[in-house]
Amino acid sequence: MSEEALENLLHEDRTFPPDPDFAAAANLSASAYEAATEDRLDFWDQQAQRLSWDQTWNQTLDWSAAPFAKWFVGGKLNASVNCLDRHVSAGYGDQTALIFEAESGDSRHISYRELLEDVCRAANALEALGIEAGDRVAIYMPMIPEAVVAMLACARIGAPHSVVFAGFSAEALRSRIDDAAAKLVITADGQFRRGGAMPLKPAVDEAVSQAESVENVLVVRRTGSEVEWSERDVWWHDVVASASPEHTPEAFDAEHPLFILYTSGTTGKPKGILHTTGGYLTQAAFTHWAVFDLKPESDVYWCTADIGWVTGHSYIVYGPLANRATQVIYEGTPDSPHRGRFWEIVERHQVSILYTAPTAIRTFMKWGDEHPKAFNLSTLRLLGSVGEPINPEAWMWYRSIIGNDLCPIVDTWWQTETGAIMISPLPGVTEAKPGSAMRPIPGISAEVVDDDGNAVEPGGGGYLVLDQPWPSMLRGIWGDDERFVDTYWSRFPGRYFAGDGAKLDKDGAIWLLGRVDDVMNVSGHRISTTEVESALVSHHKVAEAAVVGATDDTTGQGIVSFVILRGSSAEDDGLVDELRAHVATEIGPIAKPRQILVVAELPKTRSGKIMRRLLRDVAENRSLGDVTTLADPTVMNLIADGLAQGASD
Repeated sequence: MSEEALENLLHEDRTFPPDPDFAAAANLSASAYEAATEDRLDFWDQQAQRLSWDQTWNQTLDWSAAPFAKWFVGGKLNASVNCLDRHVSAGYGDQTALIFEAESGDSRHISYRELLEDVCRAANALEALGIEAGDRVAIYMPMIPEAVVAMLACARIGAPHSVVFAGFSAEALRSRIDDAAAKLVITADGQFRRGGAMPLKPAVDEAVSQAESVENVLVVRRTGSEVEWSERDVWWHDVVASASPEHTPEAFDAEHPLFILYTSGTTGKPKGILHTTGGYLTQAAFTHWAVFDLKPESDVYWCTADIGWVTGHSYIVYGPLANRATQVIYEGTPDSPHRGRFWEIVERHQVSILYTAPTAIRTFMKWGDEHPKAFNLSTLRLLGSVGEPINPEAWMWYRSIIGNDLCPIVDTWWQTETGAIMISPLPGVTEAKPGSAMRPIPGISAEVVDDDGNAVEPGGGGYLVLDQPWPSMLRGIWGDDERFVDTYWSRFPGRYFAGDGAKLDKDGAIWLLGRVDDVMNVSGHRISTTEVESALVSHHKVAEAAVVGATDDTTGQGIVSFVILRGSSAEDDGLVDELRAHVATEIGPIAKPRQILVVAELPKTRSGKIMRRLLRDVAENRSLGDVTTLADPTVMNLIADGLAQGASD
């Protein structure tokens, strides 16, 4: 039986119009919406012309085999050329492409000419190792310049790369190598993290020991630590440094595979999300230029993501470099060697555009305002948020403390599958609301629908779907077309649905509510965990919150909340009742948590994602699932002990 659509409970009335001076100089105006509405395909034609094509396309979109799309049919281009060669040829070879900040504090500037030469050397080295167009290459590397070089070298020779986050286990790496049948693995001996050297190659050795497809392992010397060596291992400095700095690129079809990126699947087997070249690069470059209002002559841009995630692909490598950005890449963690590390980097390199995750923002809130206030952040002119819905209070803190109440915030919604930003404010156009991604960008069409697929009215909640194809959309799941159709196109036939809940406010602005599997059914009301978390964090004592639904004999599910207090706040006898009342006031009595546990930390992966699955295990007294991907596996023991103690009090 069909369930009722999501409740639309939380309200936010604050608005922030664009600064007139910012709007006057913005890259995109409101006319872009009009142009895209009038002729969507012509709009994307115009955006594709921002790139350099070796052969022009003869058809913008082929949707005849839906849901398998082809964009810019017949066009040919090279992604590496678009990120490097064309800028050097245009006279910008001396412009800084990458500012590499090591965890130690050492930094170096790499120009577009130097980066091009490094990529050419690496491309020549890959070809010398037998890598050809179409061969898959797995990349398991820390946040160092060689990671960017490796990705662009693969793109240059037409070898699809599969970047695996360097915090994943050997087994996770092996499964991805096997699924893609990778011929080469590129890694490093180790990485610097929290002041020490952590090994990487042992995990690769374990992963490839049973991987029949791997012929060579190419190893960057980063830490200098001793590593075991085999016949298939090759040092990066032996084969790349000695290679020619010149390489003649080949133009590839717009639909030539650019990369595979694995994302977790509900079946336990990761999904290899396939992206191709022309459409992906078009939308990654356009959205980076439009949403972040990039001025390549003056901006210093910093996306704090890891290249192991799609944000690192689209908004560290392909989008920014296609737009000739000068950008920071940082090897370390936000609290090493001190909690002001991010803000020290902003000050040192005069960062003007900062793109980070709500999890990080809430962590900075928890640490206290004194850390960012110790540094000069006046160069910042635009702030971005990515990865999950941002709660209004974190949004306000970000604007006030980091942006000095001057910087527009672009709260972006998109996914590994979408390839690039889909919903976001435009900084020179949108009257932004704290916590809302607002509306689809020009050229993108999205709806919020109910269980039957009908569009909801303003004020209603439901499921976010994309009802028109877009250039950077995934072209399938690697090796599994049936799973692609079943996963994304079967729930609402003809429309893409990847599992996110959303609501429309009275003005038609879109509010993301997180994954629909993170929705609780409390006495027949379907309530998003995101809304309850936002209500908790809006309390002045709470820095961060995670909410799960636990089985309840009376209500179906009960709301169980885990909260971290702000640095200056202390737990007292009346705090839990105070927070329960606060949620009831913010949302309604139906959303009042059954239990609230004050914790010192939440279970998070190395990328900062909260593992709510583990919290549900604790809340329902089940044995814990796999904790190996957590940054600190011991956190779960402390939480379980605290919940047990609370139950006995």
